[in-house]
Amino acid sequence: MTHPEKLAGLGPKSLHMLQAIGIESTSAFLAADVYLLYAQLKARFPVTSLNMLYAMIGAQENRHWTSVKQERRTEILLKLDQMGLAPRKKA
Repeated sequence: MTHPEKLAGLGPKSLHMLQAIGIESTSAFLAADVYLLYAQLKARFPVTSLNMLYAMIGAQENRHWTSVKQERRTEILLKLDQMGLAPRKKA
């Protein structure tokens, strides 16, 4: 991916995962819907955690992923539930 330094909070592994689903540039990442990216990542890499979604939102908004998690967790989980991607608690 070109210019990854503009994507604070996403390390080499995350960038590699994004490349694997066709995100080849910072501008492509910034223009993408992070929820759709997360869905693609979950399909390709089933162990993708919610932290990746928080990090992608943080990278797009130039915020630390933990502040995204703290401030928007409920909103994010509701959106994922609507998409059928909400994490399920183990019984």
